[in-house]
Amino acid sequence: MTIIDAHSHLWLKQDTRVEGKRILSKRNGRSIFLDEEVQMLPPFMVDGVNSAEVFLSNMDYAQVGGAVVVQEIIDGNQNDYLTTVQGHYPDRFFCMGMVEFRYGADFLAEAEMVAGSNLKGLAIPGHRLLSVPTSTDEQHFETLHLNSEKMMQLFKLLEDKGLVLSMCLGDNLAQIGEMKEVIEECPRLKVAIGHFGMVTTASFEQQVKLALHGENVRIEAGGITWLFNSEFYPYPSAIMAIRQAADWVGMDRLMWGSDYPRTITAITYKMSYDFVTKSNELSDEEKAMFLGANAQRFYGFDALPDLPYIKNMSE
Repeated sequence: MTIIDAHSHLWLKQDTRVEGKRILSKRNGRSIFLDEEVQMLPPFMVDGVNSAEVFLSNMDYAQVGGAVVVQEIIDGNQNDYLTTVQGHYPDRFFCMGMVEFRYGADFLAEAEMVAGSNLKGLAIPGHRLLSVPTSTDEQHFETLHLNSEKMMQLFKLLEDKGLVLSMCLGDNLAQIGEMKEVIEECPRLKVAIGHFGMVTTASFEQQVKLALHGENVRIEAGGITWLFNSEFYPYPSAIMAIRQAADWVGMDRLMWGSDYPRTITAITYKMSYDFVTKSNELSDEEKAMFLGANAQRFYGFDALPDLPYIKNMSE
């Protein structure tokens, strides 16, 4: 079957601050993350670079034809690198831009720059907008409402330019009504709600049901193995959540995503989807839709490679 990853990340180097705390790539896959040293990448990624070439090697091995690359402020702005990646591998990647909402930045002007590049959409970590620092000393904060005038201008820009919006929402109900208004005001805007609607939180049902308010709204499962990490492989509760979401909005509105590379510190890249293929709770048709067919239609991948299975030496 065609397999497409609807939620992944790439970066040359993490070097930023979030909530006044440091995030910085180190050696052997480790990073300083919010002032704490963590295993951000698998330990064999020794230089801290999370490159397109290493990801492509993982994709080829796992028979994943294409991947959507989103962004989050914890990795720093990767627009320049992802512009290069999109130019080098246009058939394999669908790369999203990012803009700065903090410190009074002119995010509309930045969005215009993204729209004028070869990037395919805009990734917005919406949960970060619930408390936005208005100055670099991070002493004063505001809530940037999704249905505010300036944010609506941003969404209209994306709609007019034919760009896709990747949106991760908070793990409560604060942004549900606002996002519903955005969807209804921008009916032509393609929207992918991330992290499977924060499946393990109280907002799961309402986030998923946002897909009922627009023909161009999808729910992607980036990080679902992270959210069910305490249960671990083969994630039976994740399968139950996929089944539940399909009952609410239809399997044609759901897409698989890995949240590569952070999730593959615990499991292999292939394990991030093969728990779905091995499940008896979903039909073959549903698996094909969830793992690739839906994303292929939504994002427009049309020149994916044929990736035959390569037997492991140990088999």
